Amino acid sequence: MNKKVRNGAIIGAAAIGAAAGVNKLISAMADTNDDLPKGSGRFYDWRYGKIYYTKTGKGTPLLLIHDLDVASSAYEWSKVFGKLSRRHTVYTIDLLGCGRSDKPNLTYTNYMYVQLINNFIRKVIGVKTDVAATGDSFSFAVMACNMEPENFGKLIGISPCDLFKLTRTPDKKNNAMKYVIDSPIIGTSLYNMDTAKPNISLKASHRYFHKENPVPDSMKKAYYKASKTGDGGGKYLLASIKSHYTNINIIPALQKINNSICLIGGRQNPLINDIFDEYREYNPSIEEAYISEANYLPQLEAPDKFVELLQILLD
Repeated sequence: MNKKVRNGAIIGAAAIGAAAGVNKLISAMADTNDDLPKGSGRFYDWRYGKIYYTKTGKGTPLLLIHDLDVASSAYEWSKVFGKLSRRHTVYTIDLLGCGRSDKPNLTYTNYMYVQLINNFIRKVIGVKTDVAATGDSFSFAVMACNMEPENFGKLIGISPCDLFKLTRTPDKKNNAMKYVIDSPIIGTSLYNMDTAKPNISLKASHRYFHKENPVPDSMKKAYYKASKTGDGGGKYLLASIKSHYTNINIIPALQKINNSICLIGGRQNPLINDIFDEYREYNPSIEEAYISEANYLPQLEAPDKFVELLQILLD
């Protein structure tokens, strides 16, 4: 073997070995503490993995579904589910690939989450349920309601994804990117960079919260921890999200379903007015409501206002 080739192979192997060691160290360090909220959680044994969920309170059922992000979890509802449980039986879930739920190596699709929601309502809750979902996850709720309307009462969308983004579908470039992120060492390294503490803090400060409201350290820690559970398995969800496998065109469903739909947005979300106009263009009966001094996650940024508004919408 040529000396340069041999040296290059040795250096390459050493770099890969070092990357693998760093990945293991990051995973081990993340497992030394648990910043996700404690609670009376349990697991639903679903066909693709165990789904972590909580059940609190008494009254009409309300299912809360967090945003679709590898750092998201039921923590998103930690400031509001206690107050909501005074009048409702409140369920929260960690979607497959998120939080304390399993993070299997598979392609995560919109239809898979639609199945999860309908299966969870039928087999765990057992009765017609009001559903509130954030961001991309609202598209799952809409499609699930379109497929099995008997499972659903009112639909509440918090900072829903814009309809144009949801129409993007995977192409060759996306599939190549997915292949790289799914790979054992390089993909895990990319995932660890994407979910590094500074990146999560930056996203929380610039997207989730209004710039004048400081993001609590407890939230940053919880989001970081959620992204690191499962020994890096969140990278499979990240690959699917970035490759648009979790997208679907929900416009036909929006036009068809007869359920009461209301959208909630923070006044400081710069995109929310245009997004609401898109939804109402296809379903004029959709209601909209705003929460002042809040951005993408009003349930964490302005929890009291959020609870007050949601109670009005659910009554």
